Amino acid sequence: MSGASGLVGSALVPILEEAGHELLRLVRREASGPSEVAWDPSAGTIDHDRLAGVDAAVNLNGADIGRRWSAARKREILSSRVDSTALLARTLASLEPRPAVLVCAGGVGIYGHNRGDEILTEDSELGSGFLAEVGRAWEAAAEPARDAGIRVVNFRQGLVLSDRGGVLGRMRTPFRLGLGGRVGGGRQWWPWIAIDDLVAGYQAVLESELSGPVNLTSPNPVPNTQFTRALGKALGRPTIVPAPAFGVKLLFGEMGEEALLGGQRALPARLLESGFTFSYEELEPALRHAIAE
Repeated sequence: MSGASGLVGSALVPILEEAGHELLRLVRREASGPSEVAWDPSAGTIDHDRLAGVDAAVNLNGADIGRRWSAARKREILSSRVDSTALLARTLASLEPRPAVLVCAGGVGIYGHNRGDEILTEDSELGSGFLAEVGRAWEAAAEPARDAGIRVVNFRQGLVLSDRGGVLGRMRTPFRLGLGGRVGGGRQWWPWIAIDDLVAGYQAVLESELSGPVNLTSPNPVPNTQFTRALGKALGRPTIVPAPAFGVKLLFGEMGEEALLGGQRALPARLLESGFTFSYEELEPALRHAIAE
């Protein structure tokens, strides 16, 4: 697993270990024990021999998108995802025997940021914009594994609700201070997923036969206005201080336009068809649970 210490990885690791799986963590330094494997995606190096005999791989690598995008930052966002996935896919394809499955993180930004009220499933056309371009390249980087006969799952994740970081980590303080409110016009759809359901989704695809793109979102995405009201209610604070669109664009530039003012009405069609059950289908209980953690 790459990204084992991140928001998703730190929640996923204990669940997999409790289920009896033995984990190897990919680290960008010298390995400090038998449970770590050294790699450097930017240099294209990995301790190939240490991966012999692995049954599955999970790639959670990727630089944070949640701040203003300079040209250098955009290159880092792209390379951190594509280089790591490509290196891991090539390496897994060269192993004998090969692992059964490679599960890669990804985002709903692949559908673009200006789709309005259109319902987006895994069969929908992909969109335009920087995050859509990153998403395409990210998923394509896993092709060497797929070509070698490895089952590949490309998750397209929504906003992860966790008290340990992510969207709530950024929004919680201003909302607690009574400075929260809708972003822009507030009509943009914000697809979300509780961290518990996200982790369960990873575990489910590792043990199922799903392959290809899989939306990892709640069945009930909401407009930004509803999201911010629900967060204010969960925190017991008013949400009367909107962030106007021009201010968001001025402060965050392209990132604000795509990630904050844009949105995707994404639905987890393939997960639901597979029989997956969400513990948190509605936003308010999910927020209360996340904030209480």
